[in-house]
Amino acid sequence: MHDQLADGRSFRLFNVIDDFNREALAMDSGLSLPAEQVVRALDQVIEWRGKPQVIRSDNGPEHISSKLANRARKQDIRLQPGNPQQNATTARCVTTG
Repeated sequence: MHDQLADGRSFRLFNVIDDFNREALAMDSGLSLPAEQVVRALDQVIEWRGKPQVIRSDNGPEHISSKLANRARKQDIRLQPGNPQQNATTARCVTTG
């Protein structure tokens, strides 16, 4: 998600929602959200809650990066592309409940 400050600078929001129970697992914001920051946030969620089977995200540059794809492959997590209208948030961890 993104918006603009009163001075015209854009900022981005990164939200991780568990699809099973609709719980917000992580929220982050910044003037930019590089792939490293997204991977770090997802690693924290995995450490705290365990590994999801699938991560669904929009096609933002930080979410289709090779860094995220490599991390997901190493952890045996499937990446599922989505779109902003479908997701309403940036990344969703799909668990088995």
